[in-house]
Amino acid sequence: MLVLGIHGTETRLDEENRHYNGHDSAAILLDDGVLVAAIEEERLNRVKHSNYFPVNAINFCVWQHGVTLDDIDWFAFNIQESNLDTFARWQRLKNANSRLPTNAKALSAHTLKAFLGIDAREKLRFCNHHVAHAWSAFAVSGYQESLVLSVDGGGDNLSGAVFLHEGNRLTLLREFDLPHSLGNLYTDFIEAIGFARFDEYKAMGLAPYGDPAVTRGFFQSCYRLLPDGEYDLRKQPFYELLGRSAEYMRRKGESFKPQDMDFAAGLQEMLETIVLHLLGHYQRETKQKNLCLVGGVAHNCTMNGKIAYSGLFENMFVQPAAHDAGGALGAALSVFHAERPETPKMKLDHLFLGTDLGQEEEIEQALVAWNDFVVVEKLDDVAKQTAQLLVDDFVLGWVQGRSEFGPRALGHRSILADPRPAKNKDRINQLIKKREAFRPFAPSVLAEELDRFFELPTTKIDYQFMIYVLRVREQYRKQLGAITHVDSTARVQTVEKSTNPLYWELIREFEKLTGFPIVLNTSFNNNVEPIVDSIHDAVTCFLTTGLHYLVAGNRLVKKRQLDDADAAYRSLAPSLPLHRGLLKCARLGDENTQSTAYKIDTRSSKYFSQLAVDISADMFLLLQNLDGEKTLAQLAAEVGIREPARLERITQEAVELWSQRVLILRPPQIRIG
Repeated sequence: MLVLGIHGTETRLDEENRHYNGHDSAAILLDDGVLVAAIEEERLNRVKHSNYFPVNAINFCVWQHGVTLDDIDWFAFNIQESNLDTFARWQRLKNANSRLPTNAKALSAHTLKAFLGIDAREKLRFCNHHVAHAWSAFAVSGYQESLVLSVDGGGDNLSGAVFLHEGNRLTLLREFDLPHSLGNLYTDFIEAIGFARFDEYKAMGLAPYGDPAVTRGFFQSCYRLLPDGEYDLRKQPFYELLGRSAEYMRRKGESFKPQDMDFAAGLQEMLETIVLHLLGHYQRETKQKNLCLVGGVAHNCTMNGKIAYSGLFENMFVQPAAHDAGGALGAALSVFHAERPETPKMKLDHLFLGTDLGQEEEIEQALVAWNDFVVVEKLDDVAKQTAQLLVDDFVLGWVQGRSEFGPRALGHRSILADPRPAKNKDRINQLIKKREAFRPFAPSVLAEELDRFFELPTTKIDYQFMIYVLRVREQYRKQLGAITHVDSTARVQTVEKSTNPLYWELIREFEKLTGFPIVLNTSFNNNVEPIVDSIHDAVTCFLTTGLHYLVAGNRLVKKRQLDDADAAYRSLAPSLPLHRGLLKCARLGDENTQSTAYKIDTRSSKYFSQLAVDISADMFLLLQNLDGEKTLAQLAAEVGIREPARLERITQEAVELWSQRVLILRPPQIRIG
């Protein structure tokens, strides 16, 4: 039986999209209960947290497994049918010209027909948001029974739920409405220190720099712990604080002050206190020894570590794609096991379920297109030679095999460095990731060496998914300066030889040279793009950041010394991402003077993409003539940009827009989309 799990809205990438829901679109494919393919739409359409319909992800899943859409037995949607009914009717009310159906099944069938050309009216199933979250966790945990907590911002009009899982039976113990949303509370409060939605992990990384005792009194006024695991949330003190002291708020882009760090620390402590209070009650009520944790809040790795160290449970599993993308998996699992209840549940042992780089010849062919910019060398011993580059203090991109499902790079789409020099943290943040200096990096450690370097809780946990923070053993904190956070912790990933053999070999070779079976691992991307997926994505990131080398398969890629860099860049063909368009508008200046502004705008909801970006009049003129084939030089000549100074300016502007992922530059022989 083939079940395709789907999460995402009904909007096309080239359409106006003002949805604020359904983020992190994804598709997954189950074959007789086994997860065979899974990918988030953002990896393919290159829009961070994309909420567009996952047409690329769906097509990938069926292609990867060698089946067709007609072979699919069930299409499982990560939304409650009655809520989608309401949404469909509401959309019709908001748009008198809309011809979209007004019930869930008809709307979903219409969407599948419009995007994929299939008639799936008799194959549609729906699953409540938090039930899907729960299934995505307990059904792949390996536990026969467990307490399950789903907690996030919101979904299907709820912000969380507690379940008891026994076999294939899921018993609801408690639901939390939106006013009890811990996810929304955290997101709302971080705005006071200059963060926004999807920046929650930044606040978590900032928190260890502060002292929670400084703001503890304030945060205790924002919640109340009640009997039986209940709690109340109060945002009024937060609004009063901002009203009394407007200067308290940090504006985005400003440097962080001690008060910002103390605020983040207090907020993090509040979240942990409430969740531990809730879990403590339901553990005592159910006597459960196993915990499954899921939902967007479960990506708070520091909180997960605190739960583990608390000793509340003997075993703990956090679903590594705990956010809404993982709901596609849960919806599919709920449908499959409803149809085949006798089938044993699978245990999740890896997440390498996305795009495959291909064989050596395919990798070589993809790199050849970039010959004007890179030099490619075949490595005889990839693990050994790459380990030596790390020891020699180089930072490199590492792309191998199939990409990971979920928000973590686990050694197939990673940036790697020596974990020992503390300076590596700063230079990677500044030159490559282009992000805040306080942000920590993860250690990838051989699974058999974990206890040697990190203080393990008594709770039994699988650490291979980089979703727990552990304390670094005291004797190694200074020696592992690049991966040890300011509070002496690290977000740990273990590497198993059975599931990630080449990465395991690389770390073992690094140990032979240094004595440390650990490398620094962070996701292969910069601050404005999703994790790279294809060779083209990897080369783009390599060429527009300070990375020293790229290792793709068994190929070592170096940046070519360009005699005339501007001329080389003008040989590339520009194009706009499908979710972007050109905008010419009036701009008011001082004393109501008016001028013309030129921009590359976004059709995406501002939650899911960068804002409009200003461009020059010359760039606007040039981009109006895009056809996907002409090079930058050809377009410049067509619009009369021939003077050396103007050519230089337009070239540098194009490269900067490329580095921001607002513009695509590519060799003409590479086709995008």
